Amino acid sequence: MSQPLVECIPNFSEARRPEVVEAIRSAIASVAEVSILDQHSDMDHNRTVITLIGPPAAVEEAAYRGIEKAVELIDLNHHTGEHPRIGAADVVPFVPIRDITMEECVEMARRLGKRVGETLQIPVYLYEEAATRPSRKNLEDIRRGEYEALKQEMGRNPERTPDFGPEQVGPAGATVIGARQPLIAFNVYLTTNDVSIASQIARAVRHSSGGLRFVKAMGVLVEGRAQVSMNLTNFRQTPVYRVVEMIRREAQRYGVGIHHSELVGLIPEDALIDSAVWYLQLDGFEPNQVLERRMTQALSKEPTSQMAQPNFLEELARGTPTPGGGSASAYSAAAAAALVAMVARLTVGKKKYAEVEPKMWEIIEQAEALRQEMTHAITEDAQAFDAFLNASRLPKDTPEQQEARSRALEQATLGAIQVPLRVARKAIQIMQLALQVATLGNLNAISDAGSALAQARAALTGAGLNVRINCLGLSDSSQVESFVSELRQLEDEATKLESQMQNILIQRGKLPF
Repeated sequence: MSQPLVECIPNFSEARRPEVVEAIRSAIASVAEVSILDQHSDMDHNRTVITLIGPPAAVEEAAYRGIEKAVELIDLNHHTGEHPRIGAADVVPFVPIRDITMEECVEMARRLGKRVGETLQIPVYLYEEAATRPSRKNLEDIRRGEYEALKQEMGRNPERTPDFGPEQVGPAGATVIGARQPLIAFNVYLTTNDVSIASQIARAVRHSSGGLRFVKAMGVLVEGRAQVSMNLTNFRQTPVYRVVEMIRREAQRYGVGIHHSELVGLIPEDALIDSAVWYLQLDGFEPNQVLERRMTQALSKEPTSQMAQPNFLEELARGTPTPGGGSASAYSAAAAAALVAMVARLTVGKKKYAEVEPKMWEIIEQAEALRQEMTHAITEDAQAFDAFLNASRLPKDTPEQQEARSRALEQATLGAIQVPLRVARKAIQIMQLALQVATLGNLNAISDAGSALAQARAALTGAGLNVRINCLGLSDSSQVESFVSELRQLEDEATKLESQMQNILIQRGKLPF
């Protein structure tokens, strides 16, 4: 399977100080797995757009480092430029590219927003697909009045309350973070320096004032020439050539024409192909007629003889001491947490469940943290048992060696108990989350919530068996009693949760029992 890829296009409110731009770029590039695809700095806008791509976790970290550096070096009290802005790191969108969903990009936006708000003490607004309310879906609505208005209204106007971070604006302003489809930043220059003409054309073109769907536009003066500055938010529904032709027709009304156009950042290949096909009138054109595409397909085929790496279940079935029941219990707990996250994700974004959406986002974050912890526990349990085997192989020829071996075995046994005991504790937390999504979440997925609780209960039972058998190797009976007593309390709690789940499945889910 190919590695998931996500694109991020952070916009920073600086272009005139190259040393600041380079410091921000270097901070982003310091994350090893990230590739910077493009950098565009506009002196009139006083704005730099950096396009980066990589695995989700790496891109998320790189975006944070870029924001952190911008907050350190940019003071909006001394910033001027043609482009609207409310922050040093003004807007940070994530775009799904390969093997990653829009929902996962929304979660990246939320995690990054929370981290920026709490760690850097910067107000953060979520927009586009990550927006927490309809009024924040569009970036221009959040940026209305820019930094100067935000300073005046923050803490006074409830509409300005950020999604994360303090209700206070400092020199770095606020940051807007979100998830969206691929966007084309596209500017058309006119054969005039009359910016009012560009503004009139922008008004005719943009959707908000009756123009083309998925087009945002404004008129500005750049390098002494009037410019229609645009964001095209869905090039498949409103292609680039249609926008250009409408601008051309509108410009003729004022006796001007198109001087040239420019891209800010990158453009999807399909957008250019669509325009080429339209202008060349290539009826019946197929994308695989592009030479480079056909070459890429031919060169990227993987050998059919390549063997897949053995997965965990194959390892489990091999007949070796590890991985064993403890690792299998952690695997069940991780699966249960994944199911909880799935039900919560199937709930967010649904109008019917709008009231519980904030709670579902909390559950997603908790479930994902538990899933990661339990995934690590799969390996940790095997390592703990391997440590016990290594201790049992220590020499025992002399009294000193026997004593050292005994101490090592005791220590290794405690380690082999602690991992499954932690799995048992976390299994209860997962069961509690499963109960919450069964109670509040998407009714269509209530059986998945029930399955999550059952998987977590199985994890608790299996982990408990591992704790009990390893207790046989302890010499301290008080320790044994303490461990077993905690297990019994966890098992009693699990029984109560199972009973509550069955009631919910019967009453809310109407499942026949």
